[in-house]
Amino acid sequence: MDKSLKAFSAKKIITMNPSLPSSEVVVFDGDKIIATGPMSILADYPGVELDKQFQDHVIVPGFVEGHCHAMEGSVWKYQYLGYFSRLDPNGVEQKGVSSYEELKQKISEVAQSKGNDDAIICWGFDPIYFSDDRLSRRELDEACSHLPVVVIHANFHVMTVNSAMLEKIGMSKLEATEGVLKDNEGYPNGELLEMAAMGLVFQELNETIFDTSNDPDALNMFAKSANNKGITTITDLFNPLTDETLSILKEVTSDDSFSVRLVPAMSTHNWSIAEGTERFLSLKEQGNNKLHFPIVKLMTDGSIQGYTARLLEPGYHDGHENGLWNCPLQEVSELFTAYHNIGATIHVHTNGDEAVEVMLDTIEQAISQFPAPDHRHTLQHCQMINHAQMRRASKLGMCLNMFINHIYYWGDIHRELTLGYERVQRLEPVNTSMKHGIVTAVHSDAPVTPLGPLFSMWCATNRETATQQLLGEHEKVTAYQALEMVTLNPAYTLKLDHLVGSIEAGKYADFAVLDQDPLEVDCSTLKDINVAATIIGGVIVKH
Repeated sequence: MDKSLKAFSAKKIITMNPSLPSSEVVVFDGDKIIATGPMSILADYPGVELDKQFQDHVIVPGFVEGHCHAMEGSVWKYQYLGYFSRLDPNGVEQKGVSSYEELKQKISEVAQSKGNDDAIICWGFDPIYFSDDRLSRRELDEACSHLPVVVIHANFHVMTVNSAMLEKIGMSKLEATEGVLKDNEGYPNGELLEMAAMGLVFQELNETIFDTSNDPDALNMFAKSANNKGITTITDLFNPLTDETLSILKEVTSDDSFSVRLVPAMSTHNWSIAEGTERFLSLKEQGNNKLHFPIVKLMTDGSIQGYTARLLEPGYHDGHENGLWNCPLQEVSELFTAYHNIGATIHVHTNGDEAVEVMLDTIEQAISQFPAPDHRHTLQHCQMINHAQMRRASKLGMCLNMFINHIYYWGDIHRELTLGYERVQRLEPVNTSMKHGIVTAVHSDAPVTPLGPLFSMWCATNRETATQQLLGEHEKVTAYQALEMVTLNPAYTLKLDHLVGSIEAGKYADFAVLDQDPLEVDCSTLKDINVAATIIGGVIVKH
């Protein structure tokens, strides 16, 4: 009799294993699955401890969020200024902001609690939803003029700051940096585009909002947010992985109470090529069962709704000038080739179709020079990827992870302003991608949009905007395909599909327990399914 064996029974267990698609019970030993099948298999395991508390529920593999950021655990210490109301990691609703007056009022309230040497940092603001003139330093000065004010936009590619913040940076630095927008009088208007310009603020304030993996509290809040949505594997998809960060990651994830498996993607931009490739190779032996290092991250363009993404002709629908490159293209090519040649799986930020085109050319050249049969290089976001590009991606063995939540949050804006009617029909073309045999995942990019795989499944099967407009009828997928896109497929892109993403013998006992069957309910209600429990390594996590 083996007293360490335990089992969960359920009304239905959706395994994502094509050889045994559903079962009634799953048996596990410690944190690994031993077997799944009908209740009768329990006879094979004398003394197994059967837990029946989920017998009226449906168990699916723990969700895998293949593109999010540890910032999701840290941004809540700053003031939220998003248009949509959101739940914080503690389940408390943070109300949205729908006017500049509300925005200024919230900033003024925060200012009252600050000291003379403090700065006010806010996040989540999206100018797309405001009909007023674009937010500038003037509106922020009206809210608070004596302290630096920083408002990070929802896309995290743009920010607006007040005059006090501009003065703190200094005109010489502002003049020398790309992405600093100016008013009609030639003075910075407060809007800063992309990493170089925003970096001026972070440097001046000694603020590390984009690098919060060295904060144990933020990491635990990140895990908490994930668990609330049934997620058991998360990514931090742009992490410099400094010595300090690595030490803290190892310490936090080694704690039994840490309730998620974490995959940090090492930023290729924080290291020289020689140092970075050596660093990546050294990481392989430094993980544990909740910390994995299979991937690196490369940046190209910016954000479509922020007008910083790079688009092919005909460009932006409303005539806006093309976006910015976050990294010189020659450097992109050199970085990609160097990491490809040492066997790294490279995840590349590509929002616009021009960015996709550049990367396909780069990848094609790298693979022709140094073939790698199982590289699993992944284009992240790839929201505008066109049909010719998908055919190329398929031939190159690429994976795609699409920002499906964009359809709901920004689909209306893309129809009216950025892309126009035809191109929004192929926004996040998940159905066509899968038809080409491309391993396709979907994601939230939290904190850009909230964590929520069931919501992402709803977006993929319904393709409705916030105003209930349908975008891309022919790009809808089935509920089963959508479930693949938040379980086994993202696990594959992370080279972890041998460990997570399905309920099979030998894999981690990571599960999401749902009140309803996502394969049986009407697809219009997928986002409303309740996550009753999250289980990692056989241990039930308290929500």
